[in-house]
Amino acid sequence: MSAIAVLLLAPACQKKNTNPEVMARVNGHEITRTEVQKYYDNQTAGSADKPTGEQANSLRLSILRQLIDNQILMQRADKLGLLATDEEVDRKLTEAKAPYTAEQFDAKLKQMGITVDELKRDQRRSITVDKLINKEVTSKIDITDKDIANYYNEHRAEFNLIEPQYHLARILVTPQPNPQMHFKNDKAQNEPEARKKIQMVLNRLDSGEDFATLAMNYSEDPETSGNGGDLGFTPESSLKSTDPATREAVSKLKPGQYSGIIAIVNPANHQLFGFQIVKLIAREPAGQRELSDPRVQQAIRTQLRDRREQLLKAAYYDVLRDRAKVENFYAEQILQEAGTKLQ
Repeated sequence: MSAIAVLLLAPACQKKNTNPEVMARVNGHEITRTEVQKYYDNQTAGSADKPTGEQANSLRLSILRQLIDNQILMQRADKLGLLATDEEVDRKLTEAKAPYTAEQFDAKLKQMGITVDELKRDQRRSITVDKLINKEVTSKIDITDKDIANYYNEHRAEFNLIEPQYHLARILVTPQPNPQMHFKNDKAQNEPEARKKIQMVLNRLDSGEDFATLAMNYSEDPETSGNGGDLGFTPESSLKSTDPATREAVSKLKPGQYSGIIAIVNPANHQLFGFQIVKLIAREPAGQRELSDPRVQQAIRTQLRDRREQLLKAAYYDVLRDRAKVENFYAEQILQEAGTKLQ
């Protein structure tokens, strides 16, 4: 798991920052400009046009917010003795290498703009956050048989599958401005920005970050971003009628896997609509599913658990942020350069 909602700017810091290399401080821990730049380079890897000016500042500010949140979580995990072990990190690295030859894996890292050590750093954080959330959030969730039966009785029609179904989720980025909608992170305003943004999301997925969290923070689909990009079940006939690139990508996925970047093109005028990354959560064959079917019980249990987990995680992150002492010097610098200073 790993991803988190946008952090509100901290109150004006009480201690002046005298080191320009330090961009923020979290409970005394310094986050440096070098560290932010490493992630900046990683997230812009593969982009033909690099962000400049305010776009670059906005991306660095977003990265810094994420690093602040990460540090808050890592400090909490350290306090509880939940930091990932070297053995756990090595195991995850081995899993990441498995689909590739050594040469292919090196090429993948080069494409992402990171080293093996930097990948292991991200994996260590990802494992640690998963352990922390499991202990403090997930393990506290109890979905009862009554909860499952109530849901089934209220949504029985959902389990009458007249054809095979594909349970999908997606992260969508579009090049069209939409001032009427609020996006948590960097709404792409044109095609180059959209390409940069979707590549950044794919880079973070490949680094082990959670698909649902990235969808909540970056997807520009207003119907699904709030629930982790979940599209629900799509009938096989609907999948066949979708655009060929998406259909082909989904057909190659196994449950739990996600696609590469898919360009969505309007077949009528061949204009680019946007880019998406699709995840196959599950496949379901046709037929009526009864409550006694273990697959039905598991599907309902998973759905109810996921909903409750998203709510509790959001509340958990907010509480940790409220308790932390955060000094965001870079945010203050941006405000000061614009002539704004909070008292």
